[in-house]
Amino acid sequence: MARRLRYIPPGGALVEVTCRTIQGRLLLRPSAGLNDVIRGVLARAARRSEVPIHAPAFLSNHYHLLLTVTDAQQLAEFMNYLNSNLAREAGRLARWREKFWGGRFQAVIVSDEEEAQVARLSYVLAQGVKEGLVASPFDWPGVHCAQALTEGTPLSGRWHDRTLESGARRKGIPIEPEAFMEHEELQLTPLPCWESIPPEEYRARVLQLIDAIEHDARRLQEETGKAPLGADAVCRQNPHHEPNRIKKGPAPLVHAVAPAVRRSLRKAYFAFRKAYRYAAHRLRAGATDFEFPVGAFPPRLPIRLAARTG
Repeated sequence: MARRLRYIPPGGALVEVTCRTIQGRLLLRPSAGLNDVIRGVLARAARRSEVPIHAPAFLSNHYHLLLTVTDAQQLAEFMNYLNSNLAREAGRLARWREKFWGGRFQAVIVSDEEEAQVARLSYVLAQGVKEGLVASPFDWPGVHCAQALTEGTPLSGRWHDRTLESGARRKGIPIEPEAFMEHEELQLTPLPCWESIPPEEYRARVLQLIDAIEHDARRLQEETGKAPLGADAVCRQNPHHEPNRIKKGPAPLVHAVAPAVRRSLRKAYFAFRKAYRYAAHRLRAGATDFEFPVGAFPPRLPIRLAARTG
């Protein structure tokens, strides 16, 4: 199946991003050191790209982000910075020198509907619980939005300035690792559909979502008799472990509730794709009488080689 084009509707959109580690390995297994790294890198990436983050959740082999971007370029820049730095820093901690991510991240547009946005927030909040790893979002030992959203506190971490440290090494300056650590903070932003409500009401609504998640988890445990794995067991797992099975399936094109809204968003994407394919065809034909649609990433052209002689 052809790779989906990167597309953000004109004016921007709420987007749910998912990214998985290579082969589903547990390279993001929670630890105090890795949690600090993730929070620091995420906060720095959001600040540099001016991307509002609404809800993050990092499990051992994948993560989810709810964020808002103005266009595909902003999303690409943010994700490039986030994933490249996470791969380097998390790879160091896990002693993993091979490819870190399983492929390009998935980005699914979320409609402006309140029901759609709240459903995706609930999905991110349920990470760790729905997999049977912990009984409550508050119990997840890794980076998770539950506590920050219900308490209104920022996610705080540290950024290791490797460039500055490398320069000091080259100059023979004595190295103190703490001298190259910078504090970063990320204040999570309310969902677009709830941005006008008071902070205390926002926190209460999030807590209601978490209560529902915990209730469903207890009910499932009673039905199956299977208790959650537990935070301690999660943290004892080998980060190089490759699961026997990985949940795979095509991501939806959009998250929407009303059929008419879903059709409208899909129609806009397919119109964008049609215009893109036409422009790409004209480009390959050597024509100049075309334009790529706004927000598109034109395909790379083949290298121009010198004529061979003899």
